[in-house]
Amino acid sequence: MTEMTLIPRADVALPDVRMNRHWIGGAWLDSAEHSERVSPSHGVVVSRSAKGTEDEARAAVAAARAAFDDGRWSRLPAKARAAVLLQVADLIEANVERFALIETLESGKPISQARGEVAGAADLWRYAAALARTVEGDSFNGLGPEMLATVLKEPIGVVSIITPWNFPFWILSQKLPFALAAGCTCVVKPSEMTPSTTAMLAELLDQAGLPAGVVNIVLGYGQPVGAVLAADARVDMVTFTGSTAVGKTISRIAADNLKKVALELGGKNPQVIFPDADLDSAADAVVFGVFFNVGQCCNSGSRIIVHEDIAEAFTAKVVELSQHVTFGDPLDPETQVGAIVTPEHGAKIDGYVQAAKAAGARVVLGGGPLDVPGLGAQFYRPTVVTDVTPDMAIARDEVFGPVLTVLTFRTAEEAIALCNDAEYGLSAGVWSENVHTCLTFAREVQAGTVWTNTWMDGFPEVTFGGVKQSGQGREIGRYGLEEFMEIKSVVMRIGRTRANWVKTR
Repeated sequence: MTEMTLIPRADVALPDVRMNRHWIGGAWLDSAEHSERVSPSHGVVVSRSAKGTEDEARAAVAAARAAFDDGRWSRLPAKARAAVLLQVADLIEANVERFALIETLESGKPISQARGEVAGAADLWRYAAALARTVEGDSFNGLGPEMLATVLKEPIGVVSIITPWNFPFWILSQKLPFALAAGCTCVVKPSEMTPSTTAMLAELLDQAGLPAGVVNIVLGYGQPVGAVLAADARVDMVTFTGSTAVGKTISRIAADNLKKVALELGGKNPQVIFPDADLDSAADAVVFGVFFNVGQCCNSGSRIIVHEDIAEAFTAKVVELSQHVTFGDPLDPETQVGAIVTPEHGAKIDGYVQAAKAAGARVVLGGGPLDVPGLGAQFYRPTVVTDVTPDMAIARDEVFGPVLTVLTFRTAEEAIALCNDAEYGLSAGVWSENVHTCLTFAREVQAGTVWTNTWMDGFPEVTFGGVKQSGQGREIGRYGLEEFMEIKSVVMRIGRTRANWVKTR
């Protein structure tokens, strides 16, 4: 193993075990059974959560349905809804440290990243609040002297929100405030592995004055809770972030009553490096893109496609930079890469690396579990794999770990073909000082987001989502709000100008 930067266990006192309950109809409810979350980094129980049943899931749907139908939220002036969302944003900012600590312990991500995620989420709530006051439709005044028509945008109704473990608070904030800004009511199910920040958000929603029943939170597993939230006919829409396989299952379940489904799923995101690129900036962005959140990120830049003239030198630069990335205790502010979410997932990551080696690829950095002093082996070494061919599983599947694959190309057309030869289409990047190269790539690559000379920069104003098996629908931005709207046409006749259809004698 090449040298690397390792941070051992920090001398930080761990908090007491957090107890999480459901939030349904404005009240805290417990369950007969509970699940425990063991910290992937510290190996201790950090939270104990109510384990939801079908009955609790249905009760949450009923509460959201009643709250929508009586208009306690949907019929409020947008100004009033926006005021509540702004208050939630302020409360999030006041609780960054409390939220970041439990998210770090449950997920294994570095606390510096968790702080940024929670604090950044407040901006999503503020932007959604601004959008609430800008919803507008269309009018048609040229249909003739006797006709006038308008197109209205109305909240779609009850929304089920199902979120993953890798960015539990951020992804919730990409969905929930926009649904609320539209006037919807919601039922939220967080991942059973990272439920705490979602449960804690209920406290803030209550403090901000959100009416009871507008947001309901049910803890537990996909079976049975998630299945109920996807299938219940009283739910008008499901929005889900997670694996492509589960997204397909949700689509099949929801199809029985034709509810709307929005999916943000997997990715196998390429960065194409041309010889004229700023190679130092590109190498730094590549290292960030693959090791951020331990590579457990749908936007992970897990494959680079490098021009063959610079492939060897550029790969060496990436390997050298990777050795300076700090791996280890997530509670140390200097740590950049933390723990793998479960031992099973770590074994899956390693399986891809070992299979690639057996197929002829070369591991030039890392490969295999990493033992961090005082914390154990639920970590994975920073890994770079070369001599990869496009048919290998490691080049096609979402590994979801700190593993970078390197492919090469000769022409721009070949690079674009390699990018598009994938089931996924979430994001892609191009590095070149030639604006024509970047614009051509942006037009021809099949991806929901294209970054040029940067990676993973995001803003509340700029919508996000994928194509192909990376999902359907969009989040954040104005398009993210409109996902939660239904369109209604209103056609009006002015005066008594319509000739009778029935002729009487």
